[in-house]
Amino acid sequence: MIEPPVPDRRVLLAAPRGYCAGVDRAVVAVEKALEQYGAPIYVRHEIVHNKYVVRTLEKKGAIFVDVTAEVPEGSIMMFSAHGVAPHVHAEAAERGLATIDATCPLVTKVHKEAVRYAEEDYDILLIGHEGHEEVIGTSGEAPDHITLVDGPDDIADISVRDESKVVWLSQTTLSVDETMETVDALKEKFPHLTSPPSDDICYATQNRQTAVKKLASQAELVIVVGSTNSSNSVRMVEVARQAGAPAAHLVDNADELDETWLRGVRTVGLTSGASVPDVLVDGALKWLAERGYEDVETVRTADESITFSLPKELRRNLRAEAAERPRRTA
Repeated sequence: MIEPPVPDRRVLLAAPRGYCAGVDRAVVAVEKALEQYGAPIYVRHEIVHNKYVVRTLEKKGAIFVDVTAEVPEGSIMMFSAHGVAPHVHAEAAERGLATIDATCPLVTKVHKEAVRYAEEDYDILLIGHEGHEEVIGTSGEAPDHITLVDGPDDIADISVRDESKVVWLSQTTLSVDETMETVDALKEKFPHLTSPPSDDICYATQNRQTAVKKLASQAELVIVVGSTNSSNSVRMVEVARQAGAPAAHLVDNADELDETWLRGVRTVGLTSGASVPDVLVDGALKWLAERGYEDVETVRTADESITFSLPKELRRNLRAEAAERPRRTA
């Protein structure tokens, strides 16, 4: 049953929220590839971690695969925003695939850092979550030099060859506070630990976490729109709770909202992960308005103007290139 409006109910809407430059670039790249080359366009893993985006692109002709072997020889395959390891590029070449690299430039930066430090014979401590596609891709750049550190509890058993040549890198979508807690613990064990030239956590992750902290200080309930396999969305819920929000929940869309969460709540904080289109936030706003939360106030903590150019492969005729590639013989 929908309750009548209460005048002092309100929604604090975070800004920035939703798509970051890397996600926008990757999603548009799939759309442009479909327009330019026609369906199907194969994408290795989900282009971004959002169910709605993936389903929408599938309807347009994108086919998402888990392994390169699923892609027919001579086809076009796109690498997701999370990046891939070098062996995936090699697999694509072996199958005569034309590839489009939609890796976020900020992830590419971390890959290049891993390669550079490995060439300088550093031991690399990669802070991240085991099994995440970004971590798998980065680790593949220098597997003999990288050790994964999944939080402070992983540090006790870590050993390195030379404590004067140790550097930390990180997954770009982690919680800033969580990462720095791990870095501080690493520095206690390895006093000469080198930091990367700039923090690896991306600007969008930092901005969204800053915004959600502000929401958490003013709202009894924080709602984060995002998929459960989206690392940055999951972290935002954790950040909201750590910042003092009495309640915080992650939902894929308005259908997952629960009226019981609104009991005793005057102020709702609403935000979304970096792979979430605004249409899903609009759906949540409509749902809240129907339940008396019609007053919406934007809480802005940063301005984002960064954009990334589309992958260079979209300026070439990949279908023609794929047709000319030699096929493997049995």
